[in-house]
Amino acid sequence: MRRKFIAGNWKLNNNRRQTTDLIEKITAQSRDAKNVDVCVAPVFTSLQSAREAIGSSPIILAAQNVFYEEKGAFTGEIAPSMLVDAGCSAVIIGHSERRQYFGETNETVNKKILASLKVGLTAVVCVGETLEERETGKTNDVIHAQLSGAFKDVPSLEKIIVAYEPVWAIGTGRNATSQQAQDVHAFIRDLARKKYGKGAEELRVIYGGSVKSSNAADLLARPDVDGALVGGASLIAEEFCAIIRLSS
Repeated sequence: MRRKFIAGNWKLNNNRRQTTDLIEKITAQSRDAKNVDVCVAPVFTSLQSAREAIGSSPIILAAQNVFYEEKGAFTGEIAPSMLVDAGCSAVIIGHSERRQYFGETNETVNKKILASLKVGLTAVVCVGETLEERETGKTNDVIHAQLSGAFKDVPSLEKIIVAYEPVWAIGTGRNATSQQAQDVHAFIRDLARKKYGKGAEELRVIYGGSVKSSNAADLLARPDVDGALVGGASLIAEEFCAIIRLSS
């Protein structure tokens, strides 16, 4: 049975003090959660404070983005090894907001995955369709293209987590039904199975898109939904920990 994975993507929120306070609350309130991996992804400037606040807790520290070069004239970018040095063991790659606002492509997602895996980071790889693409029946085509590009030259699914996040459900208050999520998650697993064989059975596919404690139980009950990438609700300790408890 695949272990659930609940990640909080804090986006452009929380300074160092707020990061420390939130992690302390999450640690205290999720202490009894079983059979679930908990992950938080603060802004770059709060990574060190987050690492210190996590301490010996099993909470996984992730970054929200990474670059695919180790060093050089790339102003404003962060190398994978620098994330490891900051205490990260995971990184979110290809989030729809990165694609929408900052020109992320399937090619750059692939480069970032390969660079991150090279230094031992777990890559949380995001895929998802727009509302127009869903309404015109192109969801599977979009997901297929994104995963095909992302997994080019990726030898195995070890240290890979796929996050399905329909663009139309992110920050909008709208949410895919649990059946819609299950259908896409099953399609993702089938694509992985065709490329990687039995390794696809261990691949964790998590859902992101306005996840809250009020809808998490239904989503997490689906056989191919292995967790959640939580946005706004992860900024509220009580709400985030309620989702964690629903997963354990």
